[in-house]
Amino acid sequence: MSDESRTEQPEQAGAGFERGTDGPKVIMVGMDGSEAAARAAAYAAGLARRQNALLAIVYVQPVYAGAAALGASVNETTEEVAGELVREIRASAERLRGVFEVRWQFHTFRGDPYQGLVKAADRLKADAVVVGASEQAGHRIVGSVALRLVRAGRWPVTVVP
Repeated sequence: MSDESRTEQPEQAGAGFERGTDGPKVIMVGMDGSEAAARAAAYAAGLARRQNALLAIVYVQPVYAGAAALGASVNETTEEVAGELVREIRASAERLRGVFEVRWQFHTFRGDPYQGLVKAADRLKADAVVVGASEQAGHRIVGSVALRLVRAGRWPVTVVP
């Protein structure tokens, strides 16, 4: 056998490669009730199903500087948004039961959307992050949450239009 046709086998570390066990274990998607976030969630659900990964759906409850002056009404409103998102997700999962199965969890975090998603991705040990593209014109100048996540360079980030 000539040297050109011989193939080298890489040394296997530890137990070696196991078919079907590589790939992402946790795919995180940010939800805020927008159309872009809904598209991102659908995309992430498809990824999670194909990869047999857990879909971690995260809603970051905004904390407003003047919230203390406004009283509990702001906190109640963000809690209502989180509750409505959970109801929508459960209804969608029930409609698709038996056709499109995916393991999912819903998490809420408080704070700035970017910092909340970073904290969530770290705590959940996300292998990938999916977010919807910002629909606000000002984000083209200042930078959107999606752009900031990409720049952080800590996880693969998919931005769904």
